[in-house]
Amino acid sequence: MGSVFRSRSKAQAATPEVTADQPKKPRDPQAPKGRPTPKRSEASAQRRSLASTPGNRKEAAKRQREARRADLAKQREALASGDERYLPARDKGPVRSFARDFVDARYSVAEFFLPLAVLILILSMINRGAFQSYVLMAWLVVILLIVINSVITALTLKRALKQRFPDENTRGAVPYALMRTLQMRRLRLPKPKVKRGAKP
Repeated sequence: MGSVFRSRSKAQAATPEVTADQPKKPRDPQAPKGRPTPKRSEASAQRRSLASTPGNRKEAAKRQREARRADLAKQREALASGDERYLPARDKGPVRSFARDFVDARYSVAEFFLPLAVLILILSMINRGAFQSYVLMAWLVVILLIVINSVITALTLKRALKQRFPDENTRGAVPYALMRTLQMRRLRLPKPKVKRGAKP
């Protein structure tokens, strides 16, 4: 019996007494047992993240569509204003910007291809003897001029790119510029930033 009383007295001595001077910290009812109570800022941030998390796949797909729509709107505005931050990947970077300026600063036969093609098509409807042969010859001359002009543009642009960007990857810049020459100046996107005759 004595040993039992001694063991109880030792256990009581080992357990710290809670005095009136030590205030008890209230436990957060939302905090799991055995874990520290989260701070108010952490708890509010956690609630916001849970609120922003889509509840199902339909909601997630809707948010993705809205985000994609917003990105496309920014890209359209950037194509009109030339804002590099929101341009599509094919138009981004100093190399592509230089290629655009190189083309926009020069006259190109290819940019008049569409109005010339319409004119030749109208003339081809006039069926008057040898006139059709002249129309065909005019069409061949336009095609030949476009080819020659494109070759000259490609060679000069390639040389200019090597001088301006010797250590950068310029792959795809020449075809990108040639495709731009096929568009009329006022219809080009991104919008031209340099005037005719300016040095890019």
